[in-house]
Amino acid sequence: MKDIRQIIFWWLATLLWFGVIYYFSNQPDLKSQFLPSWDLVLRKIAHLAEFFVLAYLFFRAYQSVGFSKIKSLIFALMFSVLGAVFDEWHQSFISGRVASITDILIDSIGALGFSVLQFNHLRK
Repeated sequence: MKDIRQIIFWWLATLLWFGVIYYFSNQPDLKSQFLPSWDLVLRKIAHLAEFFVLAYLFFRAYQSVGFSKIKSLIFALMFSVLGAVFDEWHQSFISGRVASITDILIDSIGALGFSVLQFNHLRK
């Protein structure tokens, strides 16, 4: 049996990270002090990074319970994209925020970026 401490650690880390994403999505009228063009670029990079990390955490969490690396990678990508959809749906209820298919795609690209890098690493 897998070490229960590792299972708890990776699933708790995944849940906490999703909590961080939820927290930022819950902020009304979220903007930085940068020029609007830089604000947009930095927010989109943040989307990529948030979901890259989420995919990594899901990957490690699934591995901790004994899933194969490839199955962990598939589930990590699938649940990260599902998380992106949930995140945008949640934002549709927040004042000054809107749900955006573009953001779902950007989030998904972040998760896919991790998946591609990890897959290439697995092939070696």
